[in-house]
Amino acid sequence: MSDKKTLIIGATPNSGRYAYLAANRLVNHGHTIVNVGLKSGEVAGVPIEKPEKIYTDIDTITLYVGPQNQPPLYDYILATKPKRIIFNPGTENNELQRLANAEGIATEYACTLVLLSIGEY
Repeated sequence: MSDKKTLIIGATPNSGRYAYLAANRLVNHGHTIVNVGLKSGEVAGVPIEKPEKIYTDIDTITLYVGPQNQPPLYDYILATKPKRIIFNPGTENNELQRLANAEGIATEYACTLVLLSIGEY
């Protein structure tokens, strides 16, 4: 298995949220993570950052932010130039999908937790 450096948008220290579970499972599966969110704290031993620093080595962005809150993040997401974006359930956004595809970024409506559990991440 290769490390697919993953940027989690919507990271939270709340253990009851799917973004929290995904962060921990990604690390347990050997992937490097970057946590980006509004709340301070850390998840899976990695601090939560604000969406400011542009990373240029991201394989996957996994979204845990609803479509109504995504527009202010478009420039940040596209500037990161990930290989793919996973729209987890409830984050589906045709506009962002079109923008990403136009930049050559693959998009997928899927669940990170399921992809990890079936070995398809």
